Amino acid sequence: MTTHAHRQLLRLATAGSVDDGKSTLIGRLMFDTDSLPLDHIEAVLKDGVPDLAALSDGLRAEQEQGITIDVAYRFFSTETRNYILADTPGHERYTRNMFTGASTAHVAILLVDASAGVLRQTRRHARIATLLNVKHLVAAVNKIDLIGYEESTFREVEAELVALAGRLGDVELTVIPLAAKDGDNVVHRSEHTPWYTGPTLLEYLESIELVAPSAQSTELRLPVQWVSRPVGTERRRYTGRLSAGTLAVGDPIVALPSGSRSTVTALDTLDDDRDVAVAPLSVAVQLADDIDIGRGDVLVSGDDAAHVPVLARELDATVCWFGETPLRAGDRLSLKHTATTVRATVQALSSRLDPETLDEQDGPVELALNDIGVVTLRTSSIVVADPYVGNRDAGAFILIDETTNDTVGAGTILDAREVKPGAQVRKDVKWHPSALNRTHRWGATGQSGATVWLTGLPASGKSTVAVALERALVESGRTAYLLDGDNVRHGLSDDLGFTPGDRAENIRRVGHLTRLLADAGVVAIASLVSPLESDRAIARALNDAADLPFVEVAVATPLAECERRDPKGLYARARAGELKGLTGIDAPYEAPANPDITIDTTDADIDDLVRQILTVLDEVAPRR
Repeated sequence: MTTHAHRQLLRLATAGSVDDGKSTLIGRLMFDTDSLPLDHIEAVLKDGVPDLAALSDGLRAEQEQGITIDVAYRFFSTETRNYILADTPGHERYTRNMFTGASTAHVAILLVDASAGVLRQTRRHARIATLLNVKHLVAAVNKIDLIGYEESTFREVEAELVALAGRLGDVELTVIPLAAKDGDNVVHRSEHTPWYTGPTLLEYLESIELVAPSAQSTELRLPVQWVSRPVGTERRRYTGRLSAGTLAVGDPIVALPSGSRSTVTALDTLDDDRDVAVAPLSVAVQLADDIDIGRGDVLVSGDDAAHVPVLARELDATVCWFGETPLRAGDRLSLKHTATTVRATVQALSSRLDPETLDEQDGPVELALNDIGVVTLRTSSIVVADPYVGNRDAGAFILIDETTNDTVGAGTILDAREVKPGAQVRKDVKWHPSALNRTHRWGATGQSGATVWLTGLPASGKSTVAVALERALVESGRTAYLLDGDNVRHGLSDDLGFTPGDRAENIRRVGHLTRLLADAGVVAIASLVSPLESDRAIARALNDAADLPFVEVAVATPLAECERRDPKGLYARARAGELKGLTGIDAPYEAPANPDITIDTTDADIDDLVRQILTVLDEVAPRR
C-alpha cells in the first residue's frame, strides 16, 4: 500500500447554482470515504440518517439560510490519494470565491440540476475554470432520482454540456449522472442507472494523473519568503516554496531582479533522504556567495539553457473584481505577487466577460462587483512574472485597496512586459506646440528658461545649495522653481520606490517636467541624487531636444563628510544593515564625467557657491 506520507494530493473545486445539491455531494464524498470523525457524524444525525449538507456547511449563516456563502476547504482521503476540496458558493454575488477557489484546483466539479439543465451560473463557472487553466472539468448531473433515473433527460443535459465545452475551447469534460443524497454514482456505482457505463465520481477522480509543475532544473522558480541570519558556522539561508523546477546542491542560480549569481552549497527539505528538491516542496537554501537577496526576490536557474521570467513593469491580466466600487482605468492599487507587494495603476480595461453569452465585450468603462475582464496594469516596481498558463504561482496575484487594505481583486497574468524608462518617442500621440512662439513669450515676460540639475550623494548639500539658488534667482527678478527629490516623491512620483528601475523612471518624469517649466521661461532647479550617468543623460537629452539650456552641477562633497552629517540617519542605518540600496554604501554613484560646474559644500560659503552657479547659468541663459 502507498504510505500516507507519499500519497498524491489532488485539489478540487466545486461550483454550481443554489440548491443544485453541492453541499450534499460533498457530504456524501466525505461520508462514503470514511473521512469524518464519529463525533462530527453524530452531531448531524437526524433519525439515524446523517444530514449530508450539514456535514459541509460549516458557517452558522450557511446552515440557517441553507446556502454556501464562503469558500470552505474540506479534506477527505482514499487508500491512494489525499484530497483538498474548495467548496465555493453558488450565488452569483459570491462568484469571486469561485475564482479564488479554482485558482489552485486540478479538477473543477460543476453541479448541474438534472431537471433544470445548464444555467447561467453553470456557464459562468465553467468559463472561470477554463480561465484559471483547470485541466479537468467534470459535470455532476445531480438529482437524477427526481427525474426517475431517465436516460433521455440525462442525455439532453449532457448534450447541453458538450455544446458548452465546445464554446470553451480545448477542455476535457466528463459528464456523470448521480444522486448525491442516496450516493448513486458518487463513490459506489448505482444499480438505478444501468444505461450509464462511465466512471463514478470517485473513480474519475482516482484516475486523474498528476504531473509535477515543470520538473526540470532549467525551469526553477523559488520566490524567497524568508531570509534567516547566520547562526554559528551556518551561513545565511533563503527559504521559500518551489513553484516550478528542481534544485540540488551544486546548481547555479540567478537572483532576480538584481541578476546576481551564485551556487547552491546546502539544501534543506526536511527530508534527510532527499537530495533534489522538486516543486512544490518548501526548501531552505544556502549559497556560496554573500549576495543581496531579500523577501520577494526570485531564484531561477543559472544554467545557460534556463527559461527566465520577465522582469515586468506592465501586465496584461484576467481580473475578477471583488470590490463594491467599480474598477476603472487610472485607478491605483497594491498588487501582491508571490512574496512581494508593489503599486499598480490600471492602464486600460480591454474587455469584459458577458456571463450569459460568454462573449468578450470590448472596451468596457468599468468592471463592477464579480465582473471578470482583461486589464493592463503598470507596476511601480519590477514584478518577476510568468504567464499563469505556465506557472500558476508566479502567474497569479491579488489586488488590495491601499486605503482599506481590503482584497478587491484577483488576477492571472496573460502577458508580462519589460518597460524601460527612457526617451522613447510616442507613436500614438502627437506633440502640440504652443500657439505662442518661445522668443515672443520670453521677450514679453522678460524671462528666459533653463534647467539647473544638481546631483550628488545623500547629505552632500544639494538641497541647501538649491534652496539658496532659488532664493537668489527670485530676489534678482527671475522666475525659478525648486523640484526637490523628496517633494517630487510626495506627488508626481509617489507611486515609485527606490529600485534602479523606479529611480530611472523618477528622473525621466522630472526631466520632462523641467523641460516644460524651462519652455515657459522658468529656471527649473532639480535637486536629486540621480546616481547613474545614463539616467541624467535622459534628462539632459530631453532639454537638448527642445533647445533649452541645461546646467549640470556636480555636488562633489566627499562620502566621509556626507556620512558625518547624516541628517536623516540613512548612513547609520545602512552601516547597521537596516537599510539596503543606499547610494554610496551598497548602491553605486556615478559622478558626472563632464559637468558644467563642480562644487564641494565642505566648509564652503553657500552664497559663494550660488554665485558660481549663477555665473555659468548666465553664460548659457542670459538675463533679459
